Amino acid sequence: MDIVLATGNAGKVAELQQLLQASPSTAHWRIKPQSQWNFEEAVEDGLSFVENAIIKARHACQHTGLAAIADDSGIAVDALQGAPGIYSARYAGEPRSDQRNIDKLLATLAQQGIENASASFHCALVMLRHAEDPTPIICQGRWQGTLLSAPRGSGGFGYDPIFWDAETQCSAAELSREQKQQRSHRGKALQQLLAQLAEQPL
Repeated sequence: MDIVLATGNAGKVAELQQLLQASPSTAHWRIKPQSQWNFEEAVEDGLSFVENAIIKARHACQHTGLAAIADDSGIAVDALQGAPGIYSARYAGEPRSDQRNIDKLLATLAQQGIENASASFHCALVMLRHAEDPTPIICQGRWQGTLLSAPRGSGGFGYDPIFWDAETQCSAAELSREQKQQRSHRGKALQQLLAQLAEQPL
């Protein structure tokens, strides 16, 4: 069974592919990244992670004719009323850059005199069986932490270098891939998806 991953983010593709292909309930799937097709990315004009994930999954279904999985995720800082939130990937504007986003977030916090800011990563993971699917599978994961004042670690992507996980005493960028899959918002959402698919296979 062919499934398209509706994302252009190489880091997300790698994480999701590995987890999906390791599960018995999805081992027979052929995971195909959206980049195999030549169409523009969806316009993410929703106001929540769930809305944007549905938009991206439906867009991929329409262009490929396949079932699609889409993820929308980001970081929410409590002291900034949840910003950057759904705008995490484009927080510092164009051209998009993880480093520019991190720099802007740290500068914003410094300007307001905020240290050790409470923050959480959020992931909405959605699966549509087809473009008109009225009952998408919707899963949500959350990872609570605090923000460092300077990046640590060279792994991961996005805001990982400044996200401190108290339980492991590491930044998200210092965790191994296996540790991150167990702890992360995306890993938690995907485990929910796999549990639902185990109960109700496609």
